[in-house]
Amino acid sequence: MIQWQRQPGDRLPQDRVLRWSLAGWILFGLLPQAIAVLDASPARRYWLFGLLALIALCHTVVLNRPDNPVLRPRPYLGVLALVLGATAYVLDGGAAFYVVSLPQFWLFTRTPRDAITLSGAAAALTVFGGTLGQGWSPQFLTGNVVFTVVAYAAGVGLGLWVHRFVGRSNERQEQLTAELAVAQQELAAAYQRQGAAEERERLAREIHDTLAQGFASIVVLAEAARAATVTDPVRCAEQLTSIEQTARENLAEARVLVGSAPESGVAAGSLATTLRRTLDRFVQDTGLTVTAELPDMDLDQRTRVALLRCTQESLANVRKHSGASAVNVVLAECAGGVELEITDDGCGFVVEESRGFGLDGMRRRLAELDGELAVTSSLGDGTRVLASLPTHSQDRP
Repeated sequence: MIQWQRQPGDRLPQDRVLRWSLAGWILFGLLPQAIAVLDASPARRYWLFGLLALIALCHTVVLNRPDNPVLRPRPYLGVLALVLGATAYVLDGGAAFYVVSLPQFWLFTRTPRDAITLSGAAAALTVFGGTLGQGWSPQFLTGNVVFTVVAYAAGVGLGLWVHRFVGRSNERQEQLTAELAVAQQELAAAYQRQGAAEERERLAREIHDTLAQGFASIVVLAEAARAATVTDPVRCAEQLTSIEQTARENLAEARVLVGSAPESGVAAGSLATTLRRTLDRFVQDTGLTVTAELPDMDLDQRTRVALLRCTQESLANVRKHSGASAVNVVLAECAGGVELEITDDGCGFVVEESRGFGLDGMRRRLAELDGELAVTSSLGDGTRVLASLPTHSQDRP
């Protein structure tokens, strides 16, 4: 049973059940009664037509205006029971009309007890009305009486079974709904944990590519400056200047990471200029020979930042691990994309055995932009890092 929409506790049948029930009630309930009385006396005919019109009007009101203050479902069923009894009196029997009307006592009640009580009252009135005109007779158990009683008993059994079946279905639906709600909560929590993990990974990559590299440079420069304090004051001053510049850059990057400054690092359309400045600082800090081919390109912001970070990480690896004397950097356009190649003549390494955070970070950063990172190296033969990215004419959000 389904609750009425506008009044908690009342019941309203489903639309499909309602249509079929109404059609069946009209076809097998009202029409046969109207046809059966056509040959009766005018008084009986008018009384029956009036009763059928009354119950049809009440039925229409209850179905179309369930929230009306005049006729609620329970009073309507009382009127239906009285009409069944009166119809049985007019026709000297109304078992068929009672059987066709029996489903309404289960569709328009709130509990099985109400359905059993009201349908039982309707059965009693049907039996009483059908036998009232006959008076008391030993032949009381007529076909009308037996059919009505059997229909009532069958209706109670079937109604209780349907009520139990619907109740179990509703319990199962509520259980599935609760399980779905729990699953949705768990899924939302999993997405939240995944998002937090991805954000931590992003921050770790940004810190490694900016602050950590800057601090490593400061340490190396400070050690060199201390060693050159007495022997080469000019070189010491240059290194102190580099330490100051690196510290300022780290401070700017820290402000970006904590959100107190807009994203920095590469101005619009200035990747070549930024890379040249980065390479000049590298040469100043390390004294290595650097050659570069850096044409100006119109690249979106995320592509520029990714290529800058790859350059910074590669140069940091050259400084810390390669023992190289020369570095070559080439930025070039290709079909539908851009490539950045960084090579050195250092000692090289076995790529398959590398477990560094820097290379993995570059791969993930490029993968986020549908790019790739290729690293080629072998012991004694230097290293080649190739970053490939698709190009976009406008900045991504």
